[in-house]
Amino acid sequence: MRIVAGKYGRRRLEQPKGRDIRPTGDKVRGAIFNALQAQGVVDGARSVDCFCGTGALGLEALSRGAAFCTFIDKDPKSLALAKGNAECLGALDQCGFILGDAGRFTVFRKGDKYDLVFLDPPYRKCLIDVVLQHLSEKALLEEGAVIVAESEKGYEPNLSGSYTVQSTKIYGDTQVLFLRYT
Repeated sequence: MRIVAGKYGRRRLEQPKGRDIRPTGDKVRGAIFNALQAQGVVDGARSVDCFCGTGALGLEALSRGAAFCTFIDKDPKSLALAKGNAECLGALDQCGFILGDAGRFTVFRKGDKYDLVFLDPPYRKCLIDVVLQHLSEKALLEEGAVIVAESEKGYEPNLSGSYTVQSTKIYGDTQVLFLRYT
């Protein structure tokens, strides 16, 4: 697994051992970021990578010009893996790390504001809906923020009036929703 493009392009990322983490593959990540860059939302963004695993999504954002990324995971091994990958890239000064469950209201820090959100939770647990509600209720999103939600194919989020679906892309068994916060 590698960073696809940008200042860290083609640099390798450490991968997890076993099947506990399901990292977004290089091709899907590349397609996600091509779509985001076409919208002009990556450069200078303050981003958050929820359920970060290896940190590949947030690190790809930093590689392509995001200003900062907060990485959240409830598994200490996953968070350590993301932090190790950030350190290997020399990106620690652009990163924050939170050990906690993004599906719980208390993990998000009051006053943080995000332009770009990555949600890649374990499939079939409806965690996308929960996190979207938390982000909205705690006023953690800038007006026009973009949310990239990766799920199993066919998943339909329960969206409040604060979110609109911009597009849906299917890659094999994976569905990627691009949402806008209004």
